[in-house]
Amino acid sequence: MQRITPFLWFDGQAEEAARFYVSVFPDSRIERVVKAPTETPSVSAGEVLLVEFTLDGARYAGLNGGPGVPFNEAVSLHVDCADQAEVDHYWEALSAGGRTIQCGWLEDRWGLRWQVVPTRMHELLRDPDPERARRTMEAMMQMEKLIIADLERAADGG
Repeated sequence: MQRITPFLWFDGQAEEAARFYVSVFPDSRIERVVKAPTETPSVSAGEVLLVEFTLDGARYAGLNGGPGVPFNEAVSLHVDCADQAEVDHYWEALSAGGRTIQCGWLEDRWGLRWQVVPTRMHELLRDPDPERARRTMEAMMQMEKLIIADLERAADGG
């Protein structure tokens, strides 16, 4: 059992967001949709209050908490990607209707920040040669979506 569950605050779109997220990631599903039993400050009785869902094997909850509490860059979800195909898949899906930022970061259509990062970048940043790591970091800082071949080329000095 997962002891800590990220709890995401939405303004009426928790179920829509959860359904989208589970369509993007493998081993994902909606676990439960909880309707408000009575009137609350954020939803009417009978409307969706809470959505519990699993993304890639990890549990999350989405609360329709109401307006005034937008997501910001202080918290992001980091997606480790095995190869460029995974980077491309998650980047395209999660940025649709949102916006791309820099260094592999994006904001989805609900304002949640994601980092879509190839594991190869982590390897290059931990390279025992500090110059290779520095060149990798400099290249990453110039990118929005991370391109493994460009990171490797930069690490190699090209």
